[in-house]
Amino acid sequence: MATTFATSPALAAAPASFGGLRGRSSNRLRRGSGRVLVVRASLKEAVGLAVAATAASAVVASGSAQAFDVLLGSDSGELAFVPSSFSVAAGEKIVFKNNAGFPHNVVFDEDEVPAGVDAGAISMAEEDLLNAQGETYSVTLSAKGTYGFYCAPHQGAGMVGKVTVN
Repeated sequence: MATTFATSPALAAAPASFGGLRGRSSNRLRRGSGRVLVVRASLKEAVGLAVAATAASAVVASGSAQAFDVLLGSDSGELAFVPSSFSVAAGEKIVFKNNAGFPHNVVFDEDEVPAGVDAGAISMAEEDLLNAQGETYSVTLSAKGTYGFYCAPHQGAGMVGKVTVN
């Protein structure tokens, strides 16, 4: 199937008309000279192109950086990190998001981080708290190894977690 694209700024697009039972569509573009350009594509091809364009836009919009989300407090109200144990790639951003049972914070245990990592530099201060739903704390861990962390107000209730950086 041959498709012609017009790039003239003098073009005005008319609404697409969908005709027939064979899934064919027609879109007519009018030039200032009165000529009409007809572009025909199957509905299946048009939908496929729209899906591909949407996926490409999402990749461009999100950039190359990835983020791993962790909820502070479960949907059922448990005092827990969800998930409580997970793995990320070195340099991947971890976003801790207040969900339920707050206030919360994220403190990395100085005895449970890889050698040479300053737990204080990657932690929230124990007195700093996320007080509202949706508030976040983000950290990017570069050193490979296992990191233990906890929520200071709820550590005694078992709100602890582990992340392995690969």
